[in-house]
Amino acid sequence: MEKKYPLPPFTLETAKQKVQAAEDAWNSKNPDKVSMAYSIDTEWRNRVDFLNGRKEVADFLKNKWNTELDYKLKKELWSFSENRIAVRFEYEFRNVKNEWFRAYGNENWEFDENGLMQKRYASINDLPIKESERRL
Repeated sequence: MEKKYPLPPFTLETAKQKVQAAEDAWNSKNPDKVSMAYSIDTEWRNRVDFLNGRKEVADFLKNKWNTELDYKLKKELWSFSENRIAVRFEYEFRNVKNEWFRAYGNENWEFDENGLMQKRYASINDLPIKESERRL
């Protein structure tokens, strides 16, 4: 059985480790690597997209990073319980027209006993910015 450490139940320290691992993985912009943190039957809501399964997640991320160029993400632990973590985040990217954006949002995560994310619900808002306004 595959495991993704740290495993629940989370402590403050292990919840922060899980958030940092997610930030590092997403900043790699490697869809296959990122998708391995999710259970085979993971359930996602990302804005208006509803995804089911690790393969759909990998495909979604491939498309995301083909259109969200120079992507850079920062996540922050907001709250946690035994097998759940809530984060706030912001990321910046430019599109193919060279228009820059900062996205803000919140995610709610639920993990299985092997530390794989079973559920990810993300609410995200985009703000157009000038390149000179970038912070990340």
